[in-house]
Order: sequence, then structure tokens, then C-alpha cells
Amino acid sequence: MKLSTVKFILLFVVQLLVWNYSNFLQYVFIVFLPVMLLCLPIERGSISLMLLAFVLGVAADFLVNGQLGLTALALVPVAALRRTVIQLVFGNEILARGEELSFHRQRYTKFATATLMLTSVFLLVYLWVDGAGMYSLGFLALKYVISLLVSTAVSVPVAYLLLEESTGKWN
Repeated sequence: MKLSTVKFILLFVVQLLVWNYSNFLQYVFIVFLPVMLLCLPIERGSISLMLLAFVLGVAADFLVNGQLGLTALALVPVAALRRTVIQLVFGNEILARGEELSFHRQRYTKFATATLMLTSVFLLVYLWVDGAGMYSLGFLALKYVISLLVSTAVSVPVAYLLLEESTGKWN
């Protein structure tokens, strides 16, 4: 098994542990699954990435004892928009050359921007469906903003961990 696969599985387990043991934080929902999908190899197609996102989401909901399908519902649009976000933030050249994302070449600011975009999509869907008329709009907006800031701050180091071995030169 490759080291990157082991890292991905371990970070998925860490995400599950965070969700299991941080439920006392009413205003903060920490998520770094979107950046984990972002850091997967570029050559993965959108369909296979959406299937992986669905499986990860259902597994996360099942293992965390959440509403089954809620994470999958929020993670599949992230997988669908991944290629578009890569084009917008990192440029078309990375896709044209077929090179992988590298934290050392693209730098912190681009990863923070891409993470912010993908995490915002995830949180919009997740919090909207999870709230389902139970909470006020003000509470959901406050939870969205705080969760987005905290999740982005946590996700950038996760991206670094997943991509730290990709220091090779351009193709």
C-alpha cells in the first residue's frame, strides 16, 4: 500500500475522531474531507471521484452515528466541483501538463483559496440540510462562518501532510 493511501486513511480516521469528540462545540463544525478530495491525483475522473465521495460520506455517517447520507450529500458536490476549482485557482496549465498538485509549487495562498471554496460548498449543503428549519438563519450563518474559518485553518496543514512528498520538478 502506498504511503499516500495510508495517510488518506489515517486522516479519514482523524476526521471521524474529530466529529465523535468535538460535538460539544455548538458553533463549530470542523471538516477537512473536502481538502482530502482536492489532494487526490488529478487524473481521477469526476465520476470516480464522486463515487469515492459518496462512499466516504456514507462510511463517515455510519461510523460517526450521524444522519446516514448527510455527509455524502454534501461531499458529492465538492467532488463534482473539484476540477473547476483547480482550474480557477491553480490554472489550466496544471491540467494541461497532467502534473499533480504540489504544496511547494502552488504555495499556501492558493491552497487556502481552493480549500475555502470547496469547504464553503460542503458547509452550505451540510448545514442547510442538517438545520432543516430547526435553527434560525442567524445561528446557521454564524455557525457557517465560524466553521468555514476554523475548517480552512485546519485543512491547509492537512493538504500539506497529504502532498508533502510531491516535491518533484515539473513535467
